[in-house]
Amino acid sequence: MHFALSDIHYTYPGAASPALADITVTFPAGWTGVVGDNGCGKTTLARIACGQLKPDAGAVTSRLVAHYCAQDATAPPPTLTDFACAYDEVAMRLRRGLGVDDAWAWRYDTLSGGQRKLVQIACALWEQPDVLVVDEPTNHADAASRAAIRAALARFSGIGILISHDRALLDALCTQCLFMSAGSAVMRPGGYTQAAAQAELERDTALQRREAARRERRRLARETQRRREEASRTASRRSGRNIAKHDNDARFRRRLAVVSGQDGKTGRLASRMEARLARADGEVESTRIDKRYDGEVWVDAAPSRRPVLLRTEPLVLPLGETAMLHTPALHLDSREHVALAGDNGTGKTTLVGALLRRLPQDATCLYVPQEPDRATIRATLARLAGLDAEGSGRVLSIVARLNSSPERVLEGETISPGEMRKLMLALGILDRPELIVMDEPTNHLDIGSIRALEGMLAAFPGALLLVSHDAALVEATTSTTWRIRRQDAGELRLVVE
Repeated sequence: MHFALSDIHYTYPGAASPALADITVTFPAGWTGVVGDNGCGKTTLARIACGQLKPDAGAVTSRLVAHYCAQDATAPPPTLTDFACAYDEVAMRLRRGLGVDDAWAWRYDTLSGGQRKLVQIACALWEQPDVLVVDEPTNHADAASRAAIRAALARFSGIGILISHDRALLDALCTQCLFMSAGSAVMRPGGYTQAAAQAELERDTALQRREAARRERRRLARETQRRREEASRTASRRSGRNIAKHDNDARFRRRLAVVSGQDGKTGRLASRMEARLARADGEVESTRIDKRYDGEVWVDAAPSRRPVLLRTEPLVLPLGETAMLHTPALHLDSREHVALAGDNGTGKTTLVGALLRRLPQDATCLYVPQEPDRATIRATLARLAGLDAEGSGRVLSIVARLNSSPERVLEGETISPGEMRKLMLALGILDRPELIVMDEPTNHLDIGSIRALEGMLAAFPGALLLVSHDAALVEATTSTTWRIRRQDAGELRLVVE
């Protein structure tokens, strides 16, 4: 059994360039990873594969049942009620393996992002489709949830397509990886680590080949210019216009060159050099190398003049109907970088909201939520559209350094969730924030973007409050941890480490 897409083309309405161009790929049984920078067409490919989008051209295998498990877990899965009422062997095994409580389906709106993701994946696996596409399945998930998701997906026996930036998950599940870039795609064998090493080797080879082609082109250009000048001199000699009336020797040499064919030889050599130079130009142009947006993001900001930017009394925050979150008195210094840690469903996002409401009114804060709502997205795009040339240039420069194409961002509502996060961050930097608050910032971000974000947050001179399950990001960017721990009787308590 295999699943094929043939010569797929797709352009979003109003977009300047195609999202996908001439994509032909075959997915066998087992898991295939799909990786690439934000906005390169991964989700578009997934939606076409599952019949949610119709390609402008090309064909999709149509005899297989395909299911798309989306990035966004905000909306309940279509089969949520059916799954909640099912107690067959598959449903029970998924509940046990993923730790899905029977009551979660009936209070989906109150679940944390990680809990919603577990429910969403359980529903998708319960349907047992021929083809299952999962888009960023470990977004929002804590360490225990990631392990449960990996085990559940490993048991899937159909054709799996995994879109993810989670390198450990890709290595554990995938036998091949499709690398996407600017609408094109290349399949490479192995998990992410093996396939990425092959991609890097190919890129280095292409760079060397292009540099060699450029050196050869420069040499041919010099030789071509010399041949042109020689041919020009020969043509001038053949004309006879500059030969004196009584210079019989010069007239004889000109006639001898014409009879012997030497003048024609010079012209033919010049023409051949022109052709070789044209071929060299073509070789330089045909050497394709994926564009990278490397560089540090400098944030034009300064710490707050207040030594302590935020101070609270002990808090008691309700979580759902029964649980309560207790915190001690908290303070956040003007230069302090704090990680807020805890399992899914322990109230991290609730606490962030409570802290933001207690900030001094004149404090400049940049807040990027887990999942911006439609109103926030519209306001973000409207602000970008209203910037002058200088402001727009600064924002797009930051977006580029965070590993995304500025041209893609300017296309508006077709941008990906990862690109929207980068745009919100870039716009906020214009305000010279004293505090940055980011809730699960690596959700939806590609691997290159995560590295760029890590460097930016580590160097930020002001205060930082970071909610993340990405251990590497937390270690590189923060020095203090506020950890929420579960207590008896549904109580949760925050401790400062």
